[in-house]
Amino acid sequence: MTRLPPWETREMPEAPPFSVRNLFRMIGPGAILLASSIGGGEWLVGPAISVQYGRNLLWIAAVAILLQLLFNLEAIRYTLYTGEPIVTGFMRVRPGPRFWAPAYALLCIVQLGLPAVAAGSAATVFATFAGRMPGPDDTGELAWATYAVIVLALVLLLFGETIERTLERVSWIMVAFIFGFLAFVNVFFVPARDWMSTLTGFFSVGSLPDGVDLALVGALAASSGSGGFGNLAITNWFRDKGFGMSAHSGAIASATSSREIRLSATGSVFRTSGENLRRWHRWWKYVAADQVWLWAVGCFVGMFLNVNLAASVIPHGTDLSQLGAGAYQADYLGRNLWHGFWYLALLNGFWILFSTHLGNTEILVRMLTDIGWTGSPAIRGLVRNHARTLYYSLFLAYTVWSGVVVRWGTAMEMMKWLGNAAGFVLAVSSIHILVVNTRLLPRELRPPLWRRVALVICSAAYGALFVSVIASLLS
Repeated sequence: MTRLPPWETREMPEAPPFSVRNLFRMIGPGAILLASSIGGGEWLVGPAISVQYGRNLLWIAAVAILLQLLFNLEAIRYTLYTGEPIVTGFMRVRPGPRFWAPAYALLCIVQLGLPAVAAGSAATVFATFAGRMPGPDDTGELAWATYAVIVLALVLLLFGETIERTLERVSWIMVAFIFGFLAFVNVFFVPARDWMSTLTGFFSVGSLPDGVDLALVGALAASSGSGGFGNLAITNWFRDKGFGMSAHSGAIASATSSREIRLSATGSVFRTSGENLRRWHRWWKYVAADQVWLWAVGCFVGMFLNVNLAASVIPHGTDLSQLGAGAYQADYLGRNLWHGFWYLALLNGFWILFSTHLGNTEILVRMLTDIGWTGSPAIRGLVRNHARTLYYSLFLAYTVWSGVVVRWGTAMEMMKWLGNAAGFVLAVSSIHILVVNTRLLPRELRPPLWRRVALVICSAAYGALFVSVIASLLS
């Protein structure tokens, strides 16, 4: 069996003293994950299922976010100790990288290979300039707008020192605008009774109406939060930001970076002495703040604000599979409140959908890059040990591919596929994380029993939902 090289042993770097100032300087991977996920579960699937079947299904989103939070933290546990992304940890257990590298690469392509929201993002650009949503006669103009959106995602990540840093800055800007706009229109234009109805939906555990589309439920469960490789990629961003032992690992440099930034194919670990454990716990405080208060709370608030607005202005029972909630919101706000809201709502919709397209594309390319980089010396040799050469080659290839397949289905149809594929990935990788963290980590750093049980519950929940969706499609 082929094995990855053993870790080096080095000292755990010191984290900055825990303070409010340092907290805002250190957190950031959660903002990337939040920006990349808000266009899926929060913007598309959550409003669609709540308008069509009622807000009582929001309990599924609440449970999903909590399970994915624990999933993320346990994946980051490995990266904090080794400086390697969690998928590299998967390749360190039997049967080794020759099996797990192609297996996870294939799963990543299956989940993220279709640009689910690029066309939706382009539709908001068209509507802004045309003053109306695109129709059947606008396919040519919409296609060019879609291609422009796809290329823009590539251009944005050409600049900066590292790709993670550029993506983090862009994500903070998008998150600030999106949440600012949504909070404003909810506070001033959504009745208080609707706020209570939406909030109650998060606690209506077990509610499931007759005739509900199980594929849509599966997509909600997986895409509320992030889903699948979105959750796994959080460790790649923590690695590139230099958390814990990742300070020794390097990062993927941007195309225009003037610094010589190298990415190590193998991580390093520390001896679990008293001083190193003290440093570990301080790093863990920053991890918890990023994931709990930025990412998880952001997911809850994003889902609440999007559903609260959509369910308030869109007639109950409306099928949003073709046009989406954003078009209804823009039209309603523009006609009934102020014409300028048409443009603001469309701009908000653009940022939401584009941030998800950008994030999903970056996740796909980053995961494939790191799988090839750490799992194959031949691939490292092919790109002359420059990780960014591999990254941008894959990004360019996916950009071309996206332009070809973007018309294969509507955003909602693609999100159903993406969401349920993500559910399968969560079911499999939850157990894989449990194996890695209990076999490869020293006893002092292994997860407590309740976290191990949570990973098993996460796997069982998503596995059962995936099987139910497949059974409903075959019946």
